[in-house]
Amino acid sequence: MSSNVYSAEIFPDPFLRQLVLVSGALLGIAGILLIGSLALSVALRAAGAALWGLTTFRELVVLRRAWASCLALRFAENGAVEIRGPDLEWHAARLVSGSVLLRRMGWIRLKSGAGSVFAELVRADRQQARDWRRLHVIWRHVGAPDRSC
Repeated sequence: MSSNVYSAEIFPDPFLRQLVLVSGALLGIAGILLIGSLALSVALRAAGAALWGLTTFRELVVLRRAWASCLALRFAENGAVEIRGPDLEWHAARLVSGSVLLRRMGWIRLKSGAGSVFAELVRADRQQARDWRRLHVIWRHVGAPDRSC
């Protein structure tokens, strides 16, 4: 992608990533406690809690791996999305349904070129003010992904 294309580069916030991981882990624990309080046999509760715990753990590991391969996001005026990997190269990606961009925060769901789907919690900050405004312009121009779903 050439540098003269209207685009926005957004850099993930490590604090927000930690916040998502911690809240995911706490909600996983809450789910296990809820399953443990159900009026079912001990075997069913144990199986349900184990399944819930393993699923939660797997999702958090997948999310963390995806974040390790995402140093920055670039959104182009035509709706194309790229992810900067640890090799500092840009790799194609695409927005998937469930993405939301608000005035100061956003929950961006992406599908990487490798096929993994992950989300990134982003927020506006002073260092990215110009790119944040550009992202809003691109978002309004292109529209939300998969509106038909």
